[in-house]
Amino acid sequence: MDVLGSKQESGWRNKRGEASLSDVHRSIDISQSGSRWRRLAAFAGPGYLVAVGYMDPGNWATSLAGGSKFGYALLAVALLSNLMAIVLQSLCARLAIASGRDLAQACRDAFPKWVSIPLWALAEIAIIATDIAEVIGTAIGLNLIFGIPLELGVLITALDVFIILYLQKMGFRWVEAFIITLLGVIAVCFAIQIFLADPQWGGVIRGFFPTTEIVTNPEMLYLALGILGATVMPHNLYLHSGIVQTRNYGHTLPEKKQALTYATIDSTVALCFALLINASILILAAAAFNGTGRTEVAELGEAHSLLAPLLGLAIAPTLFGIALLCCGLNSTVTATLAGQIVMEGFLKMKLQPWIRRLITRAIAIIPAAFVTIWYGDAGTAELLILTQVVLSLQLSFAVFPLVMFTASKAKMGELVAPIWLSGIAWLIAVVIAGLNVKLLVDFVWG
Repeated sequence: MDVLGSKQESGWRNKRGEASLSDVHRSIDISQSGSRWRRLAAFAGPGYLVAVGYMDPGNWATSLAGGSKFGYALLAVALLSNLMAIVLQSLCARLAIASGRDLAQACRDAFPKWVSIPLWALAEIAIIATDIAEVIGTAIGLNLIFGIPLELGVLITALDVFIILYLQKMGFRWVEAFIITLLGVIAVCFAIQIFLADPQWGGVIRGFFPTTEIVTNPEMLYLALGILGATVMPHNLYLHSGIVQTRNYGHTLPEKKQALTYATIDSTVALCFALLINASILILAAAAFNGTGRTEVAELGEAHSLLAPLLGLAIAPTLFGIALLCCGLNSTVTATLAGQIVMEGFLKMKLQPWIRRLITRAIAIIPAAFVTIWYGDAGTAELLILTQVVLSLQLSFAVFPLVMFTASKAKMGELVAPIWLSGIAWLIAVVIAGLNVKLLVDFVWG
């Protein structure tokens, strides 16, 4: 172990163990002799895997519901959520590079078991909630494009494990290339749909400025928290702190500082791209549905069927379905990696990726299949939004440990977060916790 790392080990209860995702740990070389742009390109990738979680199918449901019911007003929440995400994801990279631990390992090595085991259970609940959203989103995408019944589509989603296995065998760069390619397809689909919808750009700009109604209106707050839960996702914090370590960036302090700079640039650029997609979903819903008096559209299937007559072009629903399917496939890959990181990091338990994937997906398929069979499209829409609120409620249990660790000089050494950054991060953590408490109070009192 390097001298810098050995000094930091004194700040942890337990010594650092084997890295999660050990088969790809430091597998991508960062040439110190290459140009700055070449090194930056070598770091590009993990941020886009993280960005996938900010535009998964669950996000579509909350954004569609928010845009159709309240127009452009919740764009401010999407922007604020994205700014929070940029700060928190930069802390994930900082934790990984400074301590050599992902967030799950850090919780295991910093807390006693009576704290770390419940944190593990909450992280697993968050991943299952994410997976339910992916199952439903992918099934709806298959239904919209190929006409496959939702019940059958839910079962077909179990087969996506083979995509992940194939990509992981080819190398982690292929996983990143797959993700980035599908993100490009999603961007093109939404660019065309926004052009066809012709939104009121003055209203769009005003929507990025927050109003007090977001907090005072319980229904708007519920959707705002859903957007927050769909944007800043718990499993993404574990994911990012793990996959940053696929880069072989060296062990000295200057090398780690450089790695932190490039990793932060990567995640920030990728999350700005995610904001464009998130905003596009909400803008499309506001322009196509709220603007025509359809204020109750929250179902992905209903949105798909209404796009052709409202936008006046038959290809619009197809583009919507393609983008949704791509989102579901992308989220499948990243949720699998996050699940591995959480299980290996908290429990030191290694499972073959396909076993881990099938267990998680089986747990997700049961409620998704039940709701699909008994309640149809309306039930799946409600379940999608519920999963995002569950994620929002789980978020604090990942955010508070992350902020605590990165603010600790004993744990982070010279790469400890600056006071101003820690202050912003603590404010974000308290705001998230406060909004969740208000949501629970509103829910209990009806």
